[in-house]
Amino acid sequence: MPQDYVQVPQEDVEEGEIVEEHTVYTGTVLSSCINLANTILGSGMLAMPSAFAATGMGLGILMVLFCALCSGYGLVLLTRVASQVGRKSSFFACAKVTYPNAAIYFDLAIAVKCFGVSISYLVICGDLLPQVMHGFFPFLEETSFLRTKFFWTTVCLIGIAPANFMSKLDSLRYTSAFALSAVFYLLFVVIVFFISPPDGMPQRPALEDIVWFQFDTKLVSFLPIFVFAFTCHQNIFSIYNELEDNSAQRVESVVHYSIGASYAVYETIGIIGYLTFGSLVGSNIIAMYPPSGLVTGGQLAIALLVILSYPLQCHPCRNSCYKVYTSGSDEPMSNTFFRTCTVFLMVLSWVLAISVKNLSTVLSVVGATGSTTICYILPGISIDFRLVLLQTGY
Repeated sequence: MPQDYVQVPQEDVEEGEIVEEHTVYTGTVLSSCINLANTILGSGMLAMPSAFAATGMGLGILMVLFCALCSGYGLVLLTRVASQVGRKSSFFACAKVTYPNAAIYFDLAIAVKCFGVSISYLVICGDLLPQVMHGFFPFLEETSFLRTKFFWTTVCLIGIAPANFMSKLDSLRYTSAFALSAVFYLLFVVIVFFISPPDGMPQRPALEDIVWFQFDTKLVSFLPIFVFAFTCHQNIFSIYNELEDNSAQRVESVVHYSIGASYAVYETIGIIGYLTFGSLVGSNIIAMYPPSGLVTGGQLAIALLVILSYPLQCHPCRNSCYKVYTSGSDEPMSNTFFRTCTVFLMVLSWVLAISVKNLSTVLSVVGATGSTTICYILPGISIDFRLVLLQTGY
């Protein structure tokens, strides 16, 4: 993979002196928090109120807290192992130390999860942007290509393509920072419509109609959405590798800030969204509000958020595919594989995105498979407890 290097000027080198080039690590705590938080906050925000409706608000609040704590603990465990592997750490590298025979399966799970999330991002764009066009240009006929899922899914993928070909995660810090502004906009929309609901919205549920704990078959189907919400483990090794100061204290501060901020956002949207619509809330909260300039702007903001987050899924997915393809070769990824794999992932995700009808279906499948594996299984079984306890004192 391409890296940034510092090269000593020739005029500063004495004859016969050997000078080694070294990698420049550009990651900071701020840029790492931005990228990790942007990986966490995505399509899960839109479905969180419906998950609260299915499980009850009390159980939903506890589930978000539980998943946040488990996810954060898993991230800390992975960074502890990364500190023993070094700046070339990855799930595969850590697995080679602990469970060498399972290393490829680790990367396979990551590739499946990241690929599934990238599909959900395209699905959201394909669903929201036709509504945005109708909001801004109501005179457009419903049959216009500007109001079709196919057109906007294609446009979004082509538009974000250059970012997918960046080789370093830290290079995406500016797009991630811009994307996170959409999170604040969504919070603003949810809070405003709760405080001052306009005409055309369903009646807010009465206090006695609020369900606090609900245990039925819906819990099983919506549980993966809670798991999916905090899955960001696929990028923690890239963050560790690229941080200028990747000491344990620095890396763990990135984890704590990112998980903490994301937890607050999920709880806020989940609670207020559920209290606004009650059991009527759908799987996409922004699509529940009546048409207005504020809602149309929110839909556009969410579309920008998820499409700008697409490269954050493409990056680890491509790296994991390379490990699976080469059976864990230590050779650097060739430019040919880098470009071919990127194009293949983009095209295949586009084909599946235009075929999927329901966002909850994608989130449930991803949450029940890849997210569960990455969040709860891999951090545990990839830990060599003797290595962690004896060498780091953790």
